[in-house]
Amino acid sequence: MQLTPGENEERWNGNGLENGSRKQGPRGSSRSPQPQAGGEGLKGGWWKSRLPDSVKGLLVALFGGGVPAGFVAPFTRIAYEASQVPSLEILLFRCLLHLALGFYIRFRGASLFGPREAWRSIFIHAIINVVSIACAYSSFMVIPASNASTVRKGTSTLCSTLMALVIDSYHLSLYDWIGLLGSMVGLGLIVVPELTNVEKGSRLSDVFGYILAMLGGLALAMALIIFRTLTHPSKLMTAAFAFGVVGSLVCAPLMSLLQRPVLPIDPLTWCCVTGITLLALLSFFCANYAVTKTHPALVCAFLHSEVVVTMMVQYFFLQEPVTAFGIGGASVIICSIVVVTAQSILHRGRRADVNK
Repeated sequence: MQLTPGENEERWNGNGLENGSRKQGPRGSSRSPQPQAGGEGLKGGWWKSRLPDSVKGLLVALFGGGVPAGFVAPFTRIAYEASQVPSLEILLFRCLLHLALGFYIRFRGASLFGPREAWRSIFIHAIINVVSIACAYSSFMVIPASNASTVRKGTSTLCSTLMALVIDSYHLSLYDWIGLLGSMVGLGLIVVPELTNVEKGSRLSDVFGYILAMLGGLALAMALIIFRTLTHPSKLMTAAFAFGVVGSLVCAPLMSLLQRPVLPIDPLTWCCVTGITLLALLSFFCANYAVTKTHPALVCAFLHSEVVVTMMVQYFFLQEPVTAFGIGGASVIICSIVVVTAQSILHRGRRADVNK
């Protein structure tokens, strides 16, 4: 697979533009340029402080994709326990919000589904995303929210790494692999002790919940890889609108056949459903944007912040206990994210110093 425009731009900036700016030097001076407060020193400082696209993508995945998504699982559980709102109904509410993006797309004069040659990828991406989120929401209602998020994110990271190794030309550094391994170890510390303590009477339903979470993670990894191949400018909006169309057409009949629709009447349920739709839309945009800037496996690893946020919400708001293994796993995930981010920023700074 070809590198995305963001990665090509980052490599060009690192190798071409910085060298060109250094060659010019201050006008009227025969000496080699020195890093000063103004002139060339200011330019060099600006380029050095400017974050590369890969780091921008990771930060967007962390704060825009993972953190908001961490509230989705607890809110889904609260809505289900308060009013028995089924998972497909929550997904339908979210799809209706995505449909509203069609007005913005038409206002900008763009096609609702992008250029005709991209329709196939757009609809495949939408179908896989609907499957991923339907499995995730269903698993949130069967097993603890933090466990479901942990298994889903771990599966997505593992699958995206394997798929990227086969079909992607973007290579991971040693520190990237260390960060990925640390994130997987952290997820294991969270979920493995929980699996060993499952009661025998509820083992079948719990196993079904974990299978749903794994399927959701596999579908998420596939969706991110497919979105990475899209190249038209309005791909974020068209992908979101196509998700709303496919989700509405699928969820409405399936909800009537497989589940019992519920009309929420209490304010708590409506607040949770509204929060789910808005936060999930934000996470959708940020995760798909991030995957165009950096490696899908690293994006999935940074989305592990969802697990940490979910555990905090469970402990402080839902009054559900968090084990020492959970705290240790969350700490390992945070350290892995810090290692990958710091290495990416320092690598940019060292490359700028070498080119001086």
